[in-house]
Amino acid sequence: MTESSPKRADAPQGDIQAVTRASQILELFRPDRPALTVPEAAASLGLNRTTTHRYFATLVSAGLLERSRDGAAFVPGGLLVQLGAFALGRRAVVDLAPPHLVALARSSRLSSALSLWGASGPVVARVEEDNSNPVVVSVRIGHQLPVDSAQSKVYLAFMADQLRAERLMASLAGSERRKLVESVDRARETGLASTHIVDSDITAVGAPIFDESGICATMAIIGTARTLPVDTPGPAWRDLAGTAYELSKELGGEHHFPEDFAALL
Repeated sequence: MTESSPKRADAPQGDIQAVTRASQILELFRPDRPALTVPEAAASLGLNRTTTHRYFATLVSAGLLERSRDGAAFVPGGLLVQLGAFALGRRAVVDLAPPHLVALARSSRLSSALSLWGASGPVVARVEEDNSNPVVVSVRIGHQLPVDSAQSKVYLAFMADQLRAERLMASLAGSERRKLVESVDRARETGLASTHIVDSDITAVGAPIFDESGICATMAIIGTARTLPVDTPGPAWRDLAGTAYELSKELGGEHHFPEDFAALL
């Protein structure tokens, strides 16, 4: 079989072929075929059984496959189940968020945005603008937010891998890093974080969106220092907090909010 994706010039061809073979094996699992034997996979892919068995053994070691209860076949492993649940959770929040974002933009008279964690920071997935204002402050869908943005601070406060959070915060130096650490600590206590870009006078306040497993997205309102003051929590902050809580409740994650968050509802 030929590979469907281009090869990296700096990657060994054997490594690329191994990844391709692994993906081909995993693609054989379907709702009508939840378990798979080595002979079945070998026949489907045109491989000999010894080679196919080596691939299966490696996938089992990696947690991508595991033995069925009777030991005669293989089924998707714990890691695949975990990744599948995570992917479904991300899709669920994107599907459920739009009406909440619309209501938040209308009540706050500000732009609202939903972001998902990307490679190294939140990436804007949905934006709703308040059309009643002649001047709109917004953010581009697909934009990865910087580490000191309001939504990044919220993610850093609640993400499961706190060692990774510390490494990301270490990308800043000196006073900027100290300010970021302080903001993240406050976000962990209150559930909200803010930022003010002085040069453009743009402000933002972010809140976490939780599902059953923990933080799955962040939500923010965006304005200017006049329309969205960030020094003192105001009505727009409460609108954001209430919206984040309601969306999290739909996802079964409202219990993850810190105690101090209730004061804003």
